[in-house]
Amino acid sequence: MLLHLLYVIAFTILAVLAVGNLIRNLMTLGFESQRAGMGNSPNSGRKRMPSHPELLDAKGNVIDEPLLVMRSMSVEDARERLDAIFEASPSPSNETREES
Repeated sequence: MLLHLLYVIAFTILAVLAVGNLIRNLMTLGFESQRAGMGNSPNSGRKRMPSHPELLDAKGNVIDEPLLVMRSMSVEDARERLDAIFEASPSPSNETREES
């Protein structure tokens, strides 16, 4: 019974920490979006650095193009590609059959 009580207390503490972190992140995001929305401020002429280094190219310029482009494909196309990859990969069972 004591272990159940400890489990409930630990879960409650983790849940409170998670919700607090969520609220703090949402507030930070709101403040940053408000600051970015002030285009008429005197500092708006400055080049604003992105918040993540993957948004920069090798020279340090901001990338304006999409980083990931996904195209739609059917389930049959995906299965065919996976089957082709599977059949192209060497399997240990085929090698042992060829040796014997």
